[in-house]
Amino acid sequence: MLKIGPLTLKYPFILAPMAGITDLPFRMICRRYGCDLAFIEMISAKALVYENRKTEKMIATHDGDRPLGIQLLGTDLEFILRALDIIRKYEYEIIDFNSACPVTKVTSKGEGSGMMKEPRKLGRLLKGIVDHSDAPVTVKIRAGWDEKSINAREVALYAQDAGIKGLFIHGRTRQQGYSGRVDYNVIREVKDAIDIPVIGSGDVFSPVHVKKMFDETGCDGVAIARGALGNPWIFRETAEYLKTGMLLPRPDIHEVSDIMAAHLRASVEFHGPVMAPVDFRKLFAWYTKGFRDVKPLKEKAFRAKTEAEMLELITEFRGSERSSEAAGVATSGL
Repeated sequence: MLKIGPLTLKYPFILAPMAGITDLPFRMICRRYGCDLAFIEMISAKALVYENRKTEKMIATHDGDRPLGIQLLGTDLEFILRALDIIRKYEYEIIDFNSACPVTKVTSKGEGSGMMKEPRKLGRLLKGIVDHSDAPVTVKIRAGWDEKSINAREVALYAQDAGIKGLFIHGRTRQQGYSGRVDYNVIREVKDAIDIPVIGSGDVFSPVHVKKMFDETGCDGVAIARGALGNPWIFRETAEYLKTGMLLPRPDIHEVSDIMAAHLRASVEFHGPVMAPVDFRKLFAWYTKGFRDVKPLKEKAFRAKTEAEMLELITEFRGSERSSEAAGVATSGL
């Protein structure tokens, strides 16, 4: 169980926001397999204020998509507060502020992990957000900007003083991006320094990785991001592993195919028949990862343009009876 402000979660693991990934169909597929709290992908406060149509689509939800958090990006408090006014009607359970994104086009504007360079400014922004928000506010940070400026502990203290209710930390620097090792020690230092819940993040690809994050850092929760790509059952498997220590068998080709088809249909309904099949190409590759001899199907998938073409490939995949290379249990990513 994990408690963030007034929100109590049954499971202490969360679907993290991923740009271009965690749309409504993706979140609902993950919820089928036990995902409790999920996040909409990172949203620019300015894009919301300027009524960007794409952004409006990104924040769409419905009653079954709960509890739900939204992650905002920006450096201008005025725009952030206006964005909060716009999204207030959606009554999100968590408002998260991104101070972790390592992408250059974001950090070049001082946003994302660029905020790690300015702990005091981040603290002031968070105070303004906390004072203006109806929902509990959290922040996501990194270990630091680079190996010479590991300042997560300092940043976390400023954030806590601002009144946030939880802190997400990716155990790498901005310089590392998503390469190199996750520094569990930094996450533990942050956990030891503050009194609010700390949610660890980074290289969580299996239930074993989730448990390792808990064991190595003492964190209160774990954020699952890339580990859920084509692998929504990671939530079911993790719940079982943390409860019993047992690794569930990996889904067979029939279950994988059924979920692929359901995900595709939901995407077509949400994004439309033109965009959805093209966007599903990467999802096809993720879902079929770990199965033998799928390269020809993946190549066809990356040329597919219609729902019918993609469904045909899913049917072909299902009928092939390919065996998984995942050793039969939930150990993917090890």
